[in-house]
Amino acid sequence: MDQHAAAGFLSVRDQPLEADQRGTGAPILYLHGEAGPDRDAPFLQLLTASGRVVAPSHPGFGNSPLSASITGIDDLTYFYLDMIEQMGWTDLSIVGVGLGAWIALELATSGTNRIGRLALIDAVGVKISDRTTRDIADIFALTDEQIADLAWADPALGLPALTTAPDQLLYDRARARETTARYAFTPYLHNPKLKRRLHRVRVPTLMLWGAQDRITLPAYGAAFAALIPGARFALIDDAGHYPQLEQPAVVARHVQDFLASSRS
Repeated sequence: MDQHAAAGFLSVRDQPLEADQRGTGAPILYLHGEAGPDRDAPFLQLLTASGRVVAPSHPGFGNSPLSASITGIDDLTYFYLDMIEQMGWTDLSIVGVGLGAWIALELATSGTNRIGRLALIDAVGVKISDRTTRDIADIFALTDEQIADLAWADPALGLPALTTAPDQLLYDRARARETTARYAFTPYLHNPKLKRRLHRVRVPTLMLWGAQDRITLPAYGAAFAALIPGARFALIDDAGHYPQLEQPAVVARHVQDFLASSRS
């Protein structure tokens, strides 16, 4: 396949899955975050410098249909385990963002030996503080304006004029929020059991974090990274919760260097 994106569908255990595939070389599985697929983001194309990027839309996101049998992150984890085995991937690189980073960690603790390394960006998935302290802003209780203010170093980038936004963009946003609630509303954006399983992550791990992220603060990210054996943690300046969108070249360089060094 050439370097241009090839949008289409895969079938995983009879479940249709929208997947953007681009680039050549060693496989890189890109798992998007709770905001939905980043098909048009420059970061995905930059990532092809490191290999063949396969970027699925999780069931219920983008154009991937929901499945009655997939109702939580544990179901998504086993779904992607099936996909990884079906594709015959070994020494797989996974780049995960937010919700996708959580799925990547669940995959890495599952015992599979097909994963070679993880690059995680502003991950969710664990509870760091005590039960009365909020680690992750409640995106379901906030307006679009409030989310943009917390999630972006430059809030104007995260808030296109809703009166002029294409209908498809509005639909995709609404669907992403609805599906995120289906998978991760209770308990909110974390698995209480994952924290005590992170010692099972036995592959090189890089965790990147937007320095201006106010959805999940950098202190949460640093504490999260400290739970993963040998994980490297780095802040991305002038970026919030979506550094791969605000600073794509910087994030891509971090990821590319990490993938190259961990493969060697």
